[in-house]
Amino acid sequence: MFNALVVEKTGQAEVSANVQELTDDQLPTGNVTIAIEYTTVNYKDGLCLQPNNGLVRDYPHVPGIDFAGTIDSSDDSRYTPGDKVVLTGWHVGETHWGGYSQKARVNADWLVPLPQGLTTRQAMAIGTAGFSAVLAIVALEDRGLKPDHGPVLVSGAAGGVGSIATAVLANLGYEVAAVTGRPETADYLKSLGAHRIVARHEIDTITKKPLEAETWAGCVDAVGGEMLARVIGQLKYGASVAAVGLAGGAALPTSVIPFLLRGVNLLGIDSVLQPYEQRLRAWKRLASDLPLEKLDAMIRPATLAEVPTLCTEILKGRIKGRIVVDVNA
Repeated sequence: MFNALVVEKTGQAEVSANVQELTDDQLPTGNVTIAIEYTTVNYKDGLCLQPNNGLVRDYPHVPGIDFAGTIDSSDDSRYTPGDKVVLTGWHVGETHWGGYSQKARVNADWLVPLPQGLTTRQAMAIGTAGFSAVLAIVALEDRGLKPDHGPVLVSGAAGGVGSIATAVLANLGYEVAAVTGRPETADYLKSLGAHRIVARHEIDTITKKPLEAETWAGCVDAVGGEMLARVIGQLKYGASVAAVGLAGGAALPTSVIPFLLRGVNLLGIDSVLQPYEQRLRAWKRLASDLPLEKLDAMIRPATLAEVPTLCTEILKGRIKGRIVVDVNA
């Protein structure tokens, strides 16, 4: 028997989420079984606990889009019992049972070995958010971004993606401008290495001008919507913005003029179906470029029973830093 947070449909537009005891024969198909140690709370997890979310197809369901733990049994030669592994993406926690559980059964192709130098707890302090953040940074660097090019904007900076992006960029020597709508997070962001705090209201509304002063050498954007549109018009010539999220909306009310007259680039970042080699590259960068003492300062510990409340909080933009859920607590 093991514990898991199980979401059940209770009505046409209602669901309930409770910690229940399950048995191994209730686990979904897969060739690797993992004893989960830690998971986390992401924006998408919050959605998966909502009715009619468009992500979960079948109920009862165990959400949780990422986890880290130890191989319990394996029919794949790449993994043996005792190996430490990490999983992010592949629609786990959406169409396949996920990490809000003490056990998971998945396809071995979805796993990566735990990077040397990281614990499973630290891996989930990073989680999908941190993985996405470093994919964005790598994409910006692949388009030529260097620390001496000028300030790099990070939107939604106090959230999961933003916190990791801020800490990594600052550690690499970039001048980070952190956008937040919560003034009380300014000291937190400065502790991660932010050089400047940008109030959200300064940048989250579009203007009639398709181009503004060239300000940002690059941007990691977790917000989307009108803020992303505004940032595009403020990028320096040839600069790029890596779009990671859509907390501010999926619409992009902008013009083609910045792309035509300044040659700016909009880079889409997908963390779900990234190829294995790109995953290894990203996790290697996280292990080397993220100051672990800053990572530890981001952590807010939690238990499985607290997850439903935390999922509500993250949808309302109330989470600071990284939630790390100890599934065995």
